[in-house]
Amino acid sequence: MNTPAATVQPGSFLTLHYRLAGPDGGDVINTFIDKPATLSLGTGQLSPAIEQRLLGLPEGTHTAFDLPAGVAFGDRNPELLQRVKLSLLKELGDPDAEYAVGDVVQFPTPDGQGQYAGVVREAGPDWLLFDFNHPLAGQPVRFEVKLLGVL
Repeated sequence: MNTPAATVQPGSFLTLHYRLAGPDGGDVINTFIDKPATLSLGTGQLSPAIEQRLLGLPEGTHTAFDLPAGVAFGDRNPELLQRVKLSLLKELGDPDAEYAVGDVVQFPTPDGQGQYAGVVREAGPDWLLFDFNHPLAGQPVRFEVKLLGVL
C-alpha cells in the first residue's frame, strides 16, 4: 500500500531544486546545476508570494509559475532611494573603499545583527545614491521548482 506523498505545509522543511528567473528570462538563482537547496518555509528564505504558491504541492512535484510585476518582491519604493554622504561611508566602512555605479554595498542593520544591501545608482561629488529596493522589485519573475523532499 502506497502512502500519499507529503505535501508542503506552513513551516515545512524542504529539499528542492529551484530556479528564479528575472524578466529577461536569465537565471537569478539556479540550484538545478548543483546541489539542491534545503530551507524551512516561513523563515524568509523565499518571498511570501513564492511560499504561498508552494503550499499544498506534493513531494516530487516539478512545476513552474510566473509572478506578475511586483508580486514576488513588492513594487519599487522611491523612498528606498537614499543619498549617503561619502564621509559617512568612510567613517562606517573601509575608508579607502572606492565606489562605482552598479556596486552592491552591504550595510549593517540598526541593531548590528544583520545586513542589507544597497546598489549604487548615482555618484555625486560627495555623495552616492543607493537603491535599497530588492533588485527584482516591481518586475515579473518565473519560479521553477522540483520538490525532492518535504518534512
